[in-house]
Amino acid sequence: MPEIQVITYHHIMLYSLLEGIMSKINCWEFMKCGRQPGGEKADELGICPASIESRTDGMNSGKMGGRSCWVITGTFCDGRIQGEFASKMPDCVHCEFYRIVAHEEGLNYQGAKEILDRLKKIPTLD
Repeated sequence: MPEIQVITYHHIMLYSLLEGIMSKINCWEFMKCGRQPGGEKADELGICPASIESRTDGMNSGKMGGRSCWVITGTFCDGRIQGEFASKMPDCVHCEFYRIVAHEEGLNYQGAKEILDRLKKIPTLD
């Protein structure tokens, strides 16, 4: 007789939590740009502002601005440094990484308005 395993609500929640944590990556990991602190291209191209933007840490389950990059000025995409939000957003909405974040976050997705509000609310330390 086959063994029957009982899967409880707690097992499902734990699995979902672990799956979510383990599968969600930041933009520099997805794009492989190497511009994060200690990255292979950080000295040559400079450190990406998304990788050090502490005001957006945790938004969309990311580290620093790693899952909010479309709002952060100075990110490096398509082989060039991007400008401010208003000028780069039309390109970002077609970006595969942007779409993955929106899909993975689902109802918890924090869009441009929420991210910009946080950036405005919390002053920079410069």
